[in-house]
Amino acid sequence: MLEETLREIMHARGLTLATAESCTGGLVSDRITNVSGSSEYFPGGVVAYSYEAKANLLGVSWDTLNTHGAVSEETVLEMARGARKLFNADIGISVSGIAGPTGGLPDKPVGTTWLGLATNSGEWARHFVWVGDRAQNKRHSSEAALQFVVDYLEGKLA
Repeated sequence: MLEETLREIMHARGLTLATAESCTGGLVSDRITNVSGSSEYFPGGVVAYSYEAKANLLGVSWDTLNTHGAVSEETVLEMARGARKLFNADIGISVSGIAGPTGGLPDKPVGTTWLGLATNSGEWARHFVWVGDRAQNKRHSSEAALQFVVDYLEGKLA
């Protein structure tokens, strides 16, 4: 399980991880905290569902939200930065997407999801379009978020 792999690497390196979640509603944080000892490397996370929460809690700029929308590369990178800052963490992971079944747009169909990763050595984003129901899209997004962090820790990001 990715949660166990994450625990092993975070523990060995003495790093901390914070989350900023929208469409997953705390599922990434839930999965992290299902592992005993996660408090050692997981100081916390934020579920920021609305534009106001993204701006007020994570410092996402209104300009970014109004120009690019909540489900965008720009927004998830700002969310990940905000989580790192809020929790003074080494790594911030964020997720924002359209879980469905409503809310899709021609350029952002249901299932569209962006992940952001912010660290002291760089920032990255990943884009997915899941095909599933709401619960499946949330599960896929949480899995992809944990995999993104593990890929970073294993040196698989350019």
